[in-house]
Amino acid sequence: MKKSIIQTAAAVLAISLLLAGCADRADQRNAGAVSADGKPEAQAVTPGGELIWALGGVVTSDNLDAHKAGNAQNGRVMRSLYDSLVVELPDYTIKPWLATSWKLSDDKKSYTFELRNDVKFHDGTPFNAEAVKFNFDRIKDPATKASISLTEIGPYVSTEVLGEYTVRINFSSPFAPFLSNAAKVDLGFVSPTAVRKYGDRYPQNPVGTGPFKLVKLTPGAQVDFEKNPDYNWAPAGAGHQGPAYLDKLTVKYVNEEATRVSVLQSKQVHVADIIPPQNLLAFKSDKNFNVQQTELLQANHTYYFNLQKEPWNDLNVRKAVRAALDLETAVKTVYLGTSKQAWAPLSTKHYAYTPSLENSWKYDLKYANDTLEQLGWIKGGDGYREKNGKRLTIEFIDTQGNREKRLDLNAVMTQQLKQAGIELKLVNLPAGTYSERRLKREYDFVAASQFSGDASVLRQLYSTKGTSGKDNIASTQDPQLEQWLEEALVETDPAKNKEIYKKVQEHIIENVYTIPTYVFDYTVASVKEVRGITFDYPAWPVFYDAWIQK
Repeated sequence: MKKSIIQTAAAVLAISLLLAGCADRADQRNAGAVSADGKPEAQAVTPGGELIWALGGVVTSDNLDAHKAGNAQNGRVMRSLYDSLVVELPDYTIKPWLATSWKLSDDKKSYTFELRNDVKFHDGTPFNAEAVKFNFDRIKDPATKASISLTEIGPYVSTEVLGEYTVRINFSSPFAPFLSNAAKVDLGFVSPTAVRKYGDRYPQNPVGTGPFKLVKLTPGAQVDFEKNPDYNWAPAGAGHQGPAYLDKLTVKYVNEEATRVSVLQSKQVHVADIIPPQNLLAFKSDKNFNVQQTELLQANHTYYFNLQKEPWNDLNVRKAVRAALDLETAVKTVYLGTSKQAWAPLSTKHYAYTPSLENSWKYDLKYANDTLEQLGWIKGGDGYREKNGKRLTIEFIDTQGNREKRLDLNAVMTQQLKQAGIELKLVNLPAGTYSERRLKREYDFVAASQFSGDASVLRQLYSTKGTSGKDNIASTQDPQLEQWLEEALVETDPAKNKEIYKKVQEHIIENVYTIPTYVFDYTVASVKEVRGITFDYPAWPVFYDAWIQK
């Protein structure tokens, strides 16, 4: 198997090198026309028309409530509906959006924001200090059952209305991630009037202040938007001011990869996202299409051991499992060079990424076999190890299917682990059953990623003091790790904050609490006539500046 994997990887690399020149030219072409002096040529925008987007996934439970929806595909769609207090630019600077300015109190526990005075929700409700208070109080209210947004407000206490367009947001302790979190769609603003009107039906009847407003939501199928004609409050860094160029934005749910590629190739849609690796190179070399890629800022896709269960509570066993995995080859084989191996809990473009972790462990099948042998795990006639009559089996529960080629990756890793006498047994479960078993710790392995532009996401995943409590997915109960994560939460000095997260990530990898797998590049392919698609922070597509060339 090892030999075949290497041969496959070699073939993949050969194809990649063959297409490299084409891909480079495609990247230049996709950036727009270039004049003789190397500067971009100005193009006359042609407003109007409908853009159809094939979404890689389904808006879960038809939920477009900024405060309740926690899945990536929901967030990608909601970015067109909701605006935020501030915007975070690619250089990590925070700039104005619905707030024109802000000030941090001396004790670092309160932010005072001055708001724009010309913003209205799609239903005509004024956006003002009262609306800000309503939104933050709603997230905090247990009855809301908020999702990621509850994590994003941390130790939130209250919001004070100081004037019609002046508001103070108070925390019980300094909360370093707040401004970055305030830029995310999870803290986008919902209409108080609409929430009161629709009640439990609000997630299917969302009302924001964004450049597009809802026309119709077809359950399990698609969302139809039209531009907000009154929109005139785009964030700093936007390409223009005023309403969106597009008249309509239609989002069709196309979960199946081959279908998503097919409808784009046949131009039944204008845009498709999460393009499979085998099709990405072809799109890049085809002059009829544009391809955009951006690394998703997140906690990388990672395998999480059940540290509360034998034998995974033994560091030496965990080290042996990791050493048995040739992740470099597996990732190259499955992702065809479009993704790279992950070495750290956080993605490489993340401000707190820790490059010192690169190559900090290695594939070493001999070490894996020798270690397990010494620990009393003996190979049987079928090639799998046993100890005290129990096979060394990793029961891996999952509910995501082949999202991002994860099942394909698992197939390669199953064969790699077998070389060390370890059985990897994948159990696909419905979402409800999966959640129940995970919370009861009835598994050996789970896998997950978590999008977030701030490193405090590690507290949610690895600390019993985070929002997940003792149900944190890493199943860690490590006082030293938790102390560092608490220190980072209140440290507002960027350099000191980054240094703490460096210690956190090194500790996680040293103790093999988890095994990072790959760094995910989010891809958007479009017909050549589509222009102006950009990405927000952490990496959702923005269609405000998008237009279709006639």
